[in-house]
Amino acid sequence: MFGRPIELFKIFGFKVRIDLSWPVLAALVTWWLSALVFPAQLPGLAPGAYWTMGAAGALAYFLCLLLHELAHSLVARTYGVEIRGITLFIFGGVAEMAGEPPSPQSEFVIAAAGPAASFGLAFACGGAYLVGSVESWPAPVTAVLGCLGILNALLALLNLIPAFPLDGGRLLRALLWGWRGSLRWATQVSAGVGSGFGLLLIGLGVVSVLNGILFGVWLFVLGLFVRNAATASYQNLLLRHALEGEPVSRFMRPDPVTVPRAISVLELVQSYLSRYQFKMFPVVDDAGRLLGCVTSRQVRALPRDEWERQTVGSLAERCSPENSIPPGTDAMEALSRMSRTGTSGLMVVDGDRLLGILSPKDLLRFFSPKMEEETR
Repeated sequence: MFGRPIELFKIFGFKVRIDLSWPVLAALVTWWLSALVFPAQLPGLAPGAYWTMGAAGALAYFLCLLLHELAHSLVARTYGVEIRGITLFIFGGVAEMAGEPPSPQSEFVIAAAGPAASFGLAFACGGAYLVGSVESWPAPVTAVLGCLGILNALLALLNLIPAFPLDGGRLLRALLWGWRGSLRWATQVSAGVGSGFGLLLIGLGVVSVLNGILFGVWLFVLGLFVRNAATASYQNLLLRHALEGEPVSRFMRPDPVTVPRAISVLELVQSYLSRYQFKMFPVVDDAGRLLGCVTSRQVRALPRDEWERQTVGSLAERCSPENSIPPGTDAMEALSRMSRTGTSGLMVVDGDRLLGILSPKDLLRFFSPKMEEETR
C-alpha cells in the first residue's frame, strides 16, 4: 500500500479507509465497464449513459467489496480478534487484524466469511437480474445487476485460490494448522504456496506483455504484490513470536540525546539535526525533566525566518500515547503503534523521567539474527 490511508467513515465500529492507490482501481473499473463491458452488452446507447452505468457499477462493486471485508471483520470480532480497520486499495480490500486468530477453527471461519458473503451477493444480484429481465426493468439497471453478480462470483473464486494471504491461503493455513498443531509451520507452507502463485502471475504477466497483451502489466504487478505479501506475512508472524511478552525497556536505547527547551530552532538545526541525523529529539527543562519532543517534520513545516525567533520549547509536542510509552509495554504493541501512527520512534518514559528511545530499527536489530536462523 502507498502512504497513510484516508479515513472515510466508521461502520459497526470499524474504520473504513482508502489507500492512495485506490482511485487508480476505481478509475480502471469505471473505464472497463463504461468503454468495454456495457457498450458490448447494450449497443446503441449514448456515451453518457455508458459512463453513468460504469460509475454506478463501480460504486456498487466497491460497496460489495466493503461487505466482503466487513464479513471478515464481524466474524473476527466474535472470536475476540481486534480489527484495526478496513482499507480499500488498488488490489481490492483488506481487514487489518491486530493479531492471529486464536485457533485453526476460528481462522477457517474468519477466512471463509468473505467468500461466503461474495457468493451471497452474487446470488442476490443474479436473482435480481433474472427478476428484472422477466419484469422488464430498464435495460441499464438489469445490465448493472448482471455485471455485479458476475464480479462478486469472480471475487469469491479469486479469493479461494489457496495462496496466502488470499482467503483461500488462510483456509489452507487453518487446515494445516489443525493437522500439525503448528501455526508457524502452517504459515510457512501456505506463504510458500502464495509466493509460488505470485511467481506464476509474474511469469504470465511477462509472457502476456511480450505477446502484446497490456493486461499482462496488471498480472505482473499483482504477482509482485502477492509474493511480497506472502513473504511479509510469514516474517510478521516470526516477528510477533519474537517480540510478544518482551518489555520495550529491553530494546530501548538509554541515554538519548536531549534538547534544552530554551534554545532556538535555528540552533536545533545547526547543533542537533545536522549532527545526529535523528528525526525526533526529546525536549527537557533546565532541571532535566521531560517536556515532550520535537521532530524534523515540525522544523520543516516552520518558515525559515521563524527559526531564530522560535524556541524549541514553543515547538515541542507534549508527551502523549502518540510519542511516548511506559517501559513495561509489550514490544509488539510498541511496534504496532509506531506502524499505525507512522512515527519514527517513541520515548520510553516513567512519569516525567526519560528512560530511553525506541525505534523500529531497535526492534528489528534484535529480530534480524532470529530471522537468519529461521531461514538457514
